[in-house]
Amino acid sequence: MEEAIVLGERGRGQTAPNPSVGCVIVRNGGTVGRGWTQPGGRPHAEAVALAEAGAQARGATAYVTLEPCAVPGRGPACADALIEAGIARVVAAISDPFHHVNGDGFDKLRGAGIIVEVGACAAEAERSMAGFLTRQRLGRPFVTLKLAMSLDGRIALPSGESRWITGEEARTDVHRERARADMILVGRGTYQADSPSLDIRLEGYEDRAPRRALLTAGDAPEGWEAIRAPEAVAALPGVNDLLVEGGAGAAAAFLAADLVDRLLIYRAPILIGAGKSAIGDIGLASLAEAHGRWSLAETRMLGIDRLDVYERVRS
Repeated sequence: MEEAIVLGERGRGQTAPNPSVGCVIVRNGGTVGRGWTQPGGRPHAEAVALAEAGAQARGATAYVTLEPCAVPGRGPACADALIEAGIARVVAAISDPFHHVNGDGFDKLRGAGIIVEVGACAAEAERSMAGFLTRQRLGRPFVTLKLAMSLDGRIALPSGESRWITGEEARTDVHRERARADMILVGRGTYQADSPSLDIRLEGYEDRAPRRALLTAGDAPEGWEAIRAPEAVAALPGVNDLLVEGGAGAAAAFLAADLVDRLLIYRAPILIGAGKSAIGDIGLASLAEAHGRWSLAETRMLGIDRLDVYERVRS
């Protein structure tokens, strides 16, 4: 299942509104088929893995990160394809909350005599497909807020100079995050100050081109989409994962609206003093409101910089 999750990550940022699923087919202790959801959402991971496995799929076990679909769409239902191929056992990380699946895929497999097990690496699968799952459960994209700051929480000098607070390794990691997003958003102030291209400058990712958006009350320039308010992202078609890159106003707006699910804090070992704060006013009435909102999920060193990843604590 760990390999299936890694495979599923390959499709991140290319499959929306579908999830990016990974599938590994194992027979007699050896892998006979691998697959992940292809760009545009089709073919599904199971179809790709079954095509590679061929006749060796009969009697094999399929490890898949999400419950196989139960209803045909632009292709056959994955549950039907697994049955037809003669798969004997399906191990799934999590069930699919999409209303056309939601347990029906498992029921169809069991009805055909296939052994079904659910729950392997569930937490990892939830993180990998957080965009799709948030869209299904909350009706909006999964929102990641990225902040690159000094030790004292500054993102620029008083003059506005901000290139570069963090080093090359941290900036490379940001490009990886961009590659996993369906859309990248900045505020009007950041656009005017930095004219960001928001492109992905990584070898092997040349085909990735996330949509670009401005949080603005006015019109967006050519090639950009205007987002009038954070809540408006719920209506965006084809966006499972939204990356908010700043600046302070956009960060504050999404935090104040309680629409941030994940924080990426890249912290450089420098002190700036007077300068521009990473986040504007988020409307807290008391300090008590700030506590209990975030949980540290991961910490990594990127050269001399440190990345802290926080996840929103929700009841």
